[in-house]
Formats: sequence, structure tokens, C-alpha cells
Amino acid sequence: MTTPVSLSAQLMDLDACATLEGRIALLVDGPDALDAATRRVNRLTKGAVARLLASDRFSKLKPGETVSLAFPAGLQAEAVDIVRLPRRATLAEARKAGVGLAKLKGKAALTVMAGTQRHAAELGLGVALRAYAYEDMKTPAKDAAGTAATGAVTLMVGKPDEIEAALVPLRAAAEGVFLTRDLISAPANILTTTSFAARLEELRELGVEVEVLEEAALEQLGMGSLLSVGHGSDSPSKVVVMQWKGGANDAAPLALVGKGVVFDTGGYSLKPAGGMEDMTMDMGGAGVVAGVMHTLARRGARANVVGLVGLVENMISGRATRPGDVVRAMKGDTIEVINTDAEGRLVLADVLWYAQERFKPAGMIDLATLTGAIIIALGHEKAGVFSNDDALCNAVLKAAETEGEGAWRMPLGAAYDKKLKSQIADMKNVGGRDAGSITAAQFLQRFVNESTPWVHLDIAGVASVKAETAYAPQGASGWGVLALNRLVADRFETKADAAKDKA
Repeated sequence: MTTPVSLSAQLMDLDACATLEGRIALLVDGPDALDAATRRVNRLTKGAVARLLASDRFSKLKPGETVSLAFPAGLQAEAVDIVRLPRRATLAEARKAGVGLAKLKGKAALTVMAGTQRHAAELGLGVALRAYAYEDMKTPAKDAAGTAATGAVTLMVGKPDEIEAALVPLRAAAEGVFLTRDLISAPANILTTTSFAARLEELRELGVEVEVLEEAALEQLGMGSLLSVGHGSDSPSKVVVMQWKGGANDAAPLALVGKGVVFDTGGYSLKPAGGMEDMTMDMGGAGVVAGVMHTLARRGARANVVGLVGLVENMISGRATRPGDVVRAMKGDTIEVINTDAEGRLVLADVLWYAQERFKPAGMIDLATLTGAIIIALGHEKAGVFSNDDALCNAVLKAAETEGEGAWRMPLGAAYDKKLKSQIADMKNVGGRDAGSITAAQFLQRFVNESTPWVHLDIAGVASVKAETAYAPQGASGWGVLALNRLVADRFETKADAAKDKA
């Protein structure tokens, strides 16, 4: 797994300013509100900082934005980065500041003179999340000194013990995001169903119970819907079950279910050649589930959470499912496969049903790069959210908003459900081009018990994008790890458990 940049907190040391190497970051509210660190660096640079603060360049900055002094006289540092940041900055502003510093950082060490900034740890998280590069497939240069994230990040603050405590869960979150990004970025000849399952088995080292269900077990369970997707591939279909038991023994778990199509040709409903290479990211939902499980285990979340992912590859061969075939799901319902490129819902149908039958979850959330239609509706800014339960849905939306991960609730309704009617089976797997994301969600809802609070997240537009996002460079974003981690912390970790932690 790509390792996040090293983050640590130290007691503010003004005397060290002159000899610090790499880059120094100063947090400034305005030209007339200079803290002790900024005044010290200004004296060392013979007033250069003050002149910059009085310039139009600084006055035009928005909170979280940065200007730089390169190779300043009087300092050993290669640059001083001046960040406009209010003393009482919001969480989003602090992270934005960190992202901006990460873009400038390169391989250099970075010392942030954070002083009494209340969100200093969140600023550090912003640096860590943005200082990411997927380089597993690149041949290292002989003289390479490391990745862009090599140089450590030090937060100089007034109360380092408090910031260090705040950094512990944030480091875990960064690791989870990086695991998700790595999985989504990996090419399909590297991340097969087998190697994906092996990566998930590594979570045992963190205390997660991991079980891999092979095709024979899936056949015994009656998962004909999921298995039909992988018929055309040489890679065996699998379901991986990951259990984190950090809560009370008798507490029903939250179930996270992920679509893990490691490559999607579309099957006989073949996708166009242009852009098919992007279908390595069609396992994005499973990647997010993996990242969340890593984060929860790494920070020792006091909650019971089970992650289930269906790992398949949608290819073409003499055994591949054809349009018009009818398959039987674990639930017992028959499905007429009209379009073999609507395969993700066939995978999720069986895993959703299995999750409920085995674990009787307190709530269930599935994630999938499910429909191109959600991109038409919401673009690449927000994931589509569908739900049968207002309380759980609102909690997901609140967690996503807090973490700066865009999400928007979409409708469900009986009128859309009618579009799935089949003449020869219990249902069709598609309902036509109009309202495609909604009919996909309606299909999934047929495999959710009315008594199970459920949220479906269509992340096709946000899992991997062609431009940088708030916290990530171009490519895999890791969307959902931060939001679901916060959801667990806010809703599924009890007050009694939190009291134990403080004790």
C-alpha cells in the first residue's frame, strides 16, 4: 500500500526557524495579525514576509490559499509558504490549506508553524491526502530519492500532545483512503479477483476477521445472479467477508457491501472501445469498503461493522451469460438479463441478500460504480444516494457533507419499479435508458428487507475522475472512506463506548 506522508506534532520552537530545511509554512489571518512565528521569520528575512503580506498577491487570497517566498535570505529553508487562514478556521478551510501546501511540497520536508490553530491536525490530513501518487507500476529511476510524499510533515504547535492525539484517527483515515486509491488505480491484470481477495486477507494483521467464499460455496448458497456475471472469465468469482468486532458482543453490525467488478467489458453487451481501459475502476465500491474496514481497524473503532464484497470479472467467452438468459438469485427470484453490461446489480443482489440472511444488520450501505446515468444527473461532484430509511440516509448525507465528500439524495418510487417488469421472469435487470440510476436502485431494493435500513451509493461519477478533486490528484479519489468512517463514529459507536475510551 502507498504509505501516507509522515505526520507529527512538536512543541513550537522559534529558535529553530533559521535552520529548518525544506519548506516552512506560516499561517496568517491578515497583515496586521501576525503570530510569534510569523514575526520571527519576518525578522530573519529582513521584512520580506511583511512586504508580501502588504501586497496585492496576499490581499487576493481566499482562506486556505497560499503564496510563497522562494529561497528567502536569512533562512536555510528553500521556501516560505504563507497561508491565509483565520485563527478560527473551519475544518474545510484547514484541510484546503493542507492540500495547497501538499501541491507545493514536492519531496521536501515541510514544517508548519501552526501555533494555536485549532484544526492543525486537519491541516496535516489535507497535506497527507493530497500528497499521493500511484507509482506501483512505474520503474523507479536509479537516482530516485523517493515519491513526492517522501519529506516528513511537522506541525509546530503550542500543545503537541493534543495534536498528536488528534492525528491518530486521521492517520488511520489517510491509510484507508490510500488503500482504496491503490486498489482502484491497479490495472486489471494485477488486481484480479484472486489477488484482490489476497489483499483483503492482509486485513487480518489489523484484527479483522476475513473469510473468502469460493465459487463452490457460492453455488451452494444459490448465488446464481452473482455467478452469472463471472461465467465468461477465467478468474474465479468470490465473495469476501470482513468482520470488525469492536463493539458490544450482542450489537448488530453495520453492513457495508461493495461491488467488485475487477474489469468490465460489458460482456456480450460490449462497451465501446474508447474509454474501456477505465473499467479497471469498476471495483470502486469494493475498494471503498476495503478502505473503510482498514480505517476502522487501524483506529480501533468501538463498533461492529461487517464488510462484504463481491469480486467478479465481466468477460466474454463461450460460457458467458447472454442477453435474454434467465438467472436465479440467492433470494429465489428469477432475473431476465436484458443487458449484460448491467452486471453490478446482479452482483450486489446476492451479496445484499446474503448480508441480511447471515448478519441481520442494524443498517446496510452498498457502494457501486453502478450507472453512467448518475454521471449525467450529478456529474463528478456528487454521489447519488438512494434509501428506504430517512434517518440512516440523513446520517450518511451529514457525514459526507462534514467530510467534504459530495452526495445528493435521489428518489425511489413504485412507478420506476414497474419498468423492471419481465414477461418471462420475476424481473428484468434494466428498465430502459430513462431514469437509469433510479431503476438500478429499484432493482437493488427488491433484495432489501423492508425492516432493514438501507442506503445505496452510486459512486460512478466520483470514484475515479479525470481532474483533481478537493483532496486528491487526478485519478482514484477514495471518495466515501472519510464519510463512512465518520458515520460509524457518529452513529454506531455508542456513548458508553466513547466514555470507555476517555477513561
